[in-house]
Formats: sequence, structure tokens, C-alpha cells
Amino acid sequence: MAKKKAAVKKKAAVKKKAPVKKKAPVKKKAPVKKKAPVKKKAPVKKKAPVKKKAPAKKKAPVKKKAPVKKKAPAKKKAPAKKKISAKARFNAAWLKKQREALLAERESYTRHAEFLEAEADQLARDREPGDVQFDEESGEGDSIAVERDRDLQLSAQARAAIQEIDDALERIKKDTYGISVVSGLPIPKERLEAIPHADKRVEEKATGMSWR
Repeated sequence: MAKKKAAVKKKAAVKKKAPVKKKAPVKKKAPVKKKAPVKKKAPVKKKAPVKKKAPAKKKAPVKKKAPVKKKAPAKKKAPAKKKISAKARFNAAWLKKQREALLAERESYTRHAEFLEAEADQLARDREPGDVQFDEESGEGDSIAVERDRDLQLSAQARAAIQEIDDALERIKKDTYGISVVSGLPIPKERLEAIPHADKRVEEKATGMSWR
């Protein structure tokens, strides 16, 4: 026999609905805060007047560069003058002859100068204190004084000649005899034989009174 149908399960008891929760009382809305009175806007400050721009300064004109000076071409050095030697121009015998002539001339001028100086001294001693001096109105003068002055001038010239002779003797020692002290050019032999103490060429000799 068929098994008995399983007994119909009893329907589960219907659960009672939970009691409806009471709604929480509606909270009263907070009172609306009054809006703070709108602050009046501060009056708009007037903009300061725009300052006019100062006129732009004119640029100083650009200075033109000074033209570069061209360097002067280097001066060519003058060719060195060849040293003129007295020994190369004249032989030893001729130079010895010139030296002897200079010494003789020196002795002559020395005697002449000493004589003139002695005579001038004698004239000074012979003159009396009361002698008449030079008279500007008549043009006449003291003859003794005039003669003494002349002796002293001639004596001074003789002493100057002695100095020139000494210089010539020194040039013979230094091997520069017969060379012009002005231009460095050779003095002609003929001139040296005529005036052994000559130190210049004829064209270089200063013009003026000369007793030699």
C-alpha cells in the first residue's frame, strides 16, 4: 500500500507584524536668522589723474670716432758716418811736421802775449794819478790809457790763439786732426799747412774781424 502521504505540514504560523514605530516628532525649524543689513559700498575713489609721461630725452648724437691716425712711416736711420782718421789721411812724417809747427806757433804767441801784458802793466805804473781822463767834448783822450787798452786787447787775442793751438795738439793725439769741428768733414791739407790750428773749413768759418 502506498505509503501514506506524508501528513501535510501545518502552515507555519503567520508572524505578527511588528508594531509600527511612532514617527519621531518633526523638529521645529530653527527660526530664520535675519540677514545682516547690507553694508553700503564705500564710495569709489576717483582715480588719480594719469601723469603725463615726461617727453623722452633725445639721445645725444653719437660722437663720430676720430679718424685713426696713420702711423708716420719710420724714419730711416741716416747711415752712420764713417770716422775719418787723421793717420789714414796723412802720413806720420807730415803729422810730426804739423805738431812742430804748432809748438813753434804756440811759443811765438806766448811771448807776444806776455810782452803786451808787461807793457800794459808798465803803462799803468807810469801813469800819474792826476792825468787827464778821456774828454767827451773834445774827442781827445788819455793816450796812455788808450795804448794800454790796445795792449790788453791784443794780449787777449794772443791767449785765444794759444788755446786754439792747444786744442789742435789735442786733436793730433786723438787722431781727429784735420776734421772740422762743425761738420765733421775733412779740412783741406793746404788750409792746415797755412793755418796748422785751423778747426773749420773756409766756408764754415764765421765771418767777423779776425787778426789771424
